[in-house]
Amino acid sequence: MADPQKAPNEYQVADPAEFARNMVKVAVQSQRLMTDFLKGQARKSKSNGQSQDPLNLGQTFVDFLGHAMRDPNHFVEANVRFWQDHLALWQQTARGMLGQDAPPVIEPASGDKRFKDKDWSENQIFNFIKQSYLLSARSMQRTMGEVKGLDEKTRKKIDFYTKQFADALSPTNFLMTNPEVLRATFQSNGENLVKGLNNMLKDLERGKGQLQIQQTDMAFFEVGRNLALTPAKIVFQNDLMQLIQYMPTTEQQYERPLVIFPPWINKYYILDLGEKNSFVKWATAQGYTVFVASWVNPDATLAQKTFEDYMREGIFAALDAIEKACGAKEVNAIGYCIGGTLLSATLAYMAAKGDNRIKSATFFAAQADFSESGDLQVFIDDAQLQSMEEMMKASGGYLDGAKMATTFNMLRSNDLIWSFVVNNYLLGKDPMRFDLLYWNSDTTRMPAQMHLFYLRECYKENNLARGKMVLGGEKLDMSKVKIPVYLQSAKEDHIAPYRSVYKSTKLFKGPVTFMMAGSGHIAGVINHPDANKYQYWTNEKIPERVEDWIAGATETPGSWWPHWDKWLSKQSGKKVDARVPGDGKLKVIEDAPGTYAKMK
Repeated sequence: MADPQKAPNEYQVADPAEFARNMVKVAVQSQRLMTDFLKGQARKSKSNGQSQDPLNLGQTFVDFLGHAMRDPNHFVEANVRFWQDHLALWQQTARGMLGQDAPPVIEPASGDKRFKDKDWSENQIFNFIKQSYLLSARSMQRTMGEVKGLDEKTRKKIDFYTKQFADALSPTNFLMTNPEVLRATFQSNGENLVKGLNNMLKDLERGKGQLQIQQTDMAFFEVGRNLALTPAKIVFQNDLMQLIQYMPTTEQQYERPLVIFPPWINKYYILDLGEKNSFVKWATAQGYTVFVASWVNPDATLAQKTFEDYMREGIFAALDAIEKACGAKEVNAIGYCIGGTLLSATLAYMAAKGDNRIKSATFFAAQADFSESGDLQVFIDDAQLQSMEEMMKASGGYLDGAKMATTFNMLRSNDLIWSFVVNNYLLGKDPMRFDLLYWNSDTTRMPAQMHLFYLRECYKENNLARGKMVLGGEKLDMSKVKIPVYLQSAKEDHIAPYRSVYKSTKLFKGPVTFMMAGSGHIAGVINHPDANKYQYWTNEKIPERVEDWIAGATETPGSWWPHWDKWLSKQSGKKVDARVPGDGKLKVIEDAPGTYAKMK
């Protein structure tokens, strides 16, 4: 228990007069905040042409209630469990207040950072609030999740949005129930709330009436100044991408170049954030001739670009350009996330056409079989896709990058939404400087035709894995792809879950290496060996089930990059004199990172 002599001082206003003045400022700012928000909502309702229920939650919960009402005893039993849990909590709290040993009734899940402040454990009042919330959240999610008769898609949707609701109600998100915020408010005489509301007003203004939470110090970073600094040149460009060729750092390089196709949902420089975490800098130092596609940030003029256009003007254009740049007709390729899905589809198309220019493929956190693609599935149904199509038409034929970012942030709402609400608005702190969060906020737009094809064909229908996707008049058959494949997954990936990535081991029919890294969708990929972080698991066997693969896997501490390098070097041919951008048939257009990477 906290020191009884210390606790009152921590939760006592330092200067009542100053506190009162700041509360007046808070009242004035709150009024302006509400006015700006309502104006933004009015503008949105007039201009976006979107359904009033874009997430199709109304019908989802109608279906839920229809099944729930058939079994009223379920809710009676749930209420009994709820009160039994809280009775145990009351008893535990009473024992604690009497100075007796009182082990917690419930603890936060491993990795839950919300309750790290000491008073969540040491102060009996806040300890009670914490445990009461955790019991209530568990009861709510269990009660909703155990309703019988729901189809699997509806159940997943109910589970997801119930968790979103529970996360939003966390006591950490409110002034009066967060000990850290309360202490800051009393000790600063409310100055934290004044600053926090200023931060919120700026975020509303930047989002034009929609709250666009700033995750990092956006003014501190600039692409080409303190991000994406590995020396390179733009040697080719078209409507959809600029091709970057990196300067060699070794006298000789492998004969077969390496070309990387990042996701076009964000900018390419996740692979080149800084000196100490740049994948492309490290790969160049291993002796690879590295090319990277830097995708354009499309506007209304590119609204009709299709998934097939990304294949032809992206992958095929890059292959043609690489041959001109250094005379190499054969390459090794990497596809990251949606770039990997495109690469999978392209390989199937190339196999059908007898095109064998790509000799090996590596996939970073990429899916080809979407049957177990995780929580993103809750956003994909006919009603939501129809609503998205209407919204994209109204906005000029593309999906705004901020809306895509919000969707991804919801998958980890406590880390990527509510932690910033607490830091920026309740504590009144400036966002920290973090290169990865800057990249995460540097969003790109999605052309309507391409994006709807991707969502319908992959997430909704799973046509690539089922052999029913058609590109360029060819029905794609993944079993025809027989080149060596390296599949990277990550244990905590919430966008491309490892069990979903593992399904690709059954689609490709050549030699397949599957590897699972520690951490998630980004840190599981971008893990420089010098950092000595995380670990990875390998298993030479590819059993039917991923659980069996894990059971037989070997854990190795640190980065998986050297393991991949050992694999790729065997696919890369002999060493030749290093290639310098501009020495071949393609002349340098401009220095990297290039125009496309800086487009807003």
